[in-house]
Amino acid sequence: MIPTPSVLREYALLADGQRGAVIGPRGEIVWLCVPRWDSESVFAGLLGGEGQYTVRPADRWFVPGGFYEEGSLIWRSRWRCSEGTVECREAMAMPGLPDRVVLLRRVLAVEGDAEVEVILDPRADFGRRPMHEPSREGGHWLSTVGDLHLRWSGCPEARPSGKGLTARLKIPAGEFRDLVLELAERPLNEPPTQPHQLWEATEHRWRAEVPRLDGFVGTRDARQAYAVLRGLTNSRGAMVAAATTSLPERARTGRNYDYRYCWIRDQCFTGQALSVLGDDPLFDAQVDWITERVLADGARLRPVYTGTGEVVPGEQGLDRLPGYPGGRPKVGNSATEQFQLDALGEALLLLASAGRNGRFDNTRREAVSVLVDAIGNRWTEPDTGVWETADDTWAHSRLICAAGLRAVAAIEPGRGESADWSSLADTIVAHTGRHCVHPTGRWQRSPGDSRVDAALLLPGIRGVLPADDPRTVATLDAVRGQLTEDGYVYRFRHDERPLHAAEGAFLMCGFITALACLRRGEHEEAMGWFERSRSACGPPGLYSEEYDVVQRQLRGNLPQAFVHSFLLETSYHLSQG
Repeated sequence: MIPTPSVLREYALLADGQRGAVIGPRGEIVWLCVPRWDSESVFAGLLGGEGQYTVRPADRWFVPGGFYEEGSLIWRSRWRCSEGTVECREAMAMPGLPDRVVLLRRVLAVEGDAEVEVILDPRADFGRRPMHEPSREGGHWLSTVGDLHLRWSGCPEARPSGKGLTARLKIPAGEFRDLVLELAERPLNEPPTQPHQLWEATEHRWRAEVPRLDGFVGTRDARQAYAVLRGLTNSRGAMVAAATTSLPERARTGRNYDYRYCWIRDQCFTGQALSVLGDDPLFDAQVDWITERVLADGARLRPVYTGTGEVVPGEQGLDRLPGYPGGRPKVGNSATEQFQLDALGEALLLLASAGRNGRFDNTRREAVSVLVDAIGNRWTEPDTGVWETADDTWAHSRLICAAGLRAVAAIEPGRGESADWSSLADTIVAHTGRHCVHPTGRWQRSPGDSRVDAALLLPGIRGVLPADDPRTVATLDAVRGQLTEDGYVYRFRHDERPLHAAEGAFLMCGFITALACLRRGEHEEAMGWFERSRSACGPPGLYSEEYDVVQRQLRGNLPQAFVHSFLLETSYHLSQG
């Protein structure tokens, strides 16, 4: 039986950097791809397919809830039943290994005796290949799922059924039961690690890797955002845009995409947010990955890569799955063939932030030179822009490249090329100013598109022009006057319909607006935009790409990394006054 879908705001994420699992309010893990983020799923219930791992009260009369342990992706599912309270502590064991995932689930009878129902029904290849003839050896269940090897510990009383392995566990008040699921690309011949050791290592890793962020505005949410970004970043420093695919931004409009890949732009957003922390290992890992990609592909830098640095396959339908209601399942992404000029500028800004933190080396300097040459050769070409739409000479793409050039020129002003970089930035800004300034004095999207765009706030935030430049000031006023509704910010106006009728508010843009207000010295105004956008989440505190202002629901893939990045960055700058 496939779990009934929940609204997105109720789902939580378990992740170890190499891959992630989505868990619903009734204890159902409905999404997990193994061994990597972009692999085929073994639990596909989120998209209406077969495959789940559920732990829930046997008494169906309960109220679900849950919370993250602060500064981690250790989730506590919590159910208030008619006769007591049950919790299930959930995590992926840390540190995550590239070839093996370990899922930890500790069921606790918090108040009163507990009876829970357990269903383990993994199915490889997006639900098509069930677990093969599980056998019990030494108290563990062993099997294969497609090409993966499975070991499940802690539930010897389970029994095979038409839906995998099922059991009912009775746990006396105050006691607990540990369940450990391992899925690996190789046979699991070594003895299993004891659950308490796995839990201790996981807790220690989260404590060691997530900074305290004392003094940040909304410290708990800022730490949670950092934990999400850490959970989405693999051991090579590559960060996926989101853990999921095909969750619709708008029902039945075809706007649902596979975000289980690593966008250059998104990772640069995150790196720039992390740079405010100074000496930060996650920042260095992400800069190293971007540097590696830049040096490998140069001017032909792709917008998006797999977590192993490979080419992302083109978009394909996954028609054998029904899909999350309102969406059509897909794998791959057509952005792999696009040219996104702004990614070159964002990569320069990221490397400049490394330089400001005293973290330049010869390899990173080489990457700067490669990016500058690429911008010099390609800045006049049409590109698909920050929103990945039709090719055009987008003002944002050019201005963000100019911001990157100015930023790297300022790091080592005595370097011979710095003057040339500043001169190229001047040329780009002057050209864009001649062709992309609206009659009202603000920046417009392109020479042929006069609309205002919230993305045009970013170049000003990154210092392409002084904060009091009239075009920058007029753009912020236009965004607040034309692209906001009920305290939320949209990307741009699609047509004459009300903003909410065309798409959801874009949560990243709310935080960007707050940063733009801060740059103008409008601290209270900035706090208002920050708090409104920060409120657009569910109990787990995760954010998707868009927010339906009318229905107050999340829309799109979950969790969207760049929203958490801008939350973290805005939180820091607000704390600085």
